[in-house]
Parts: sequence; C-alpha cells; structure tokens
Amino acid sequence: MPTLLLDDGTIKSNLNEILPELAPLDIHLKHYDPGTSLLFPHFLEQDVLTDSDKQQIIDLHHGVFEFLQQQNGYLWSDLLNLHPGLPNLQNFIATYSRYHHHTAPEALYVLAGEMIFGFVKPDGHQVQLLIQSQDYIHIPEGVEHWCSPTALLHFKAIRYFTSVEGWVPNYTGTQLSDSLNKPH
Repeated sequence: MPTLLLDDGTIKSNLNEILPELAPLDIHLKHYDPGTSLLFPHFLEQDVLTDSDKQQIIDLHHGVFEFLQQQNGYLWSDLLNLHPGLPNLQNFIATYSRYHHHTAPEALYVLAGEMIFGFVKPDGHQVQLLIQSQDYIHIPEGVEHWCSPTALLHFKAIRYFTSVEGWVPNYTGTQLSDSLNKPH
C-alpha cells in the first residue's frame, strides 16, 4: 500500500487520505491485487529475468489490466526490472531522480519492490509518495516529479506508454524541498 510524506512531516498511509493530497495533480493511484503474483513468485524474487520471462509476465498482465490500457490509450508496455547488479542502475537513478516532467503520461503497475516519487503540488508544496507491490500509478503529462528506487534497490513494474518515444524527461531545475530532507 502507498505511503505519502507531506512537507510538514505528516505521514499518510490510508489511500483515502492520500488521494485528496494528489487530486490537484490529477494523479491516479490504486491498489490492485489480481492474484497474478501467485503465478510467478520465482520471477519476482530473482534479479535477472530472460526476455521470455519478461514477456510472460507482461502478457499475463495485459489480460488482467486490459481495461486500464483501453481507458488510458496505452500503446505498449515493458517490464522495468531494477536490482543492485543492473549495469545501468546508476544511470537510471541519475536520469529520473531530478525533478522533470514528460510530454506523455507516466503509468506503471508495481509487481515487486518499492519506488519513491516526489511531486510539486500547484501551491508549491512538495510531497513524497512511496509505492509498493500491487500499486498502480498514472501521472498525467506535464506533472513535475522525480522518482528513485528505495535503498533496497529492488523494483519490478510494468510500465505503460502512450507514445512510441516512451518517457523522455524534461528537467525543470526544481530543487528538493529542505523540509523533506530533514528528519522529523
């Protein structure tokens, strides 16, 4: 289940409390448990997946989440698999851990692990959202955000795309709020 950290140190872990905080950004956040993780638990635990393994997981979820694909116009998807031995892990973190936005929506369904997203709300306040296994997030185009895996460095998710280019970051230069860097 997701957890939200507000810039005043307040932590919200109830989805009904989190959604109103994200509403000004039109971010869609849901928790789905389709039971599919029971079909491939060994894939979720291992770091390296073959292309065949990845395609099997994607195909299974296409059937389960077809309604999301149709509702949001997703054209294609892939499986993001972050782990400590990934050759480009530091490049991924450097690319997406700075505030940016995209010209297309960013959507993903978490299969395993955790990811932190930071958002700038319209009033300028910043929040951080921890998403975990079975969380689905849809971030509209143009929403200023950053993301990074947690210190565990394990994260598997199906990413959904509405354009051939995927998610190209457009950096904004916004700095992380000091209040979110300080222990509370």
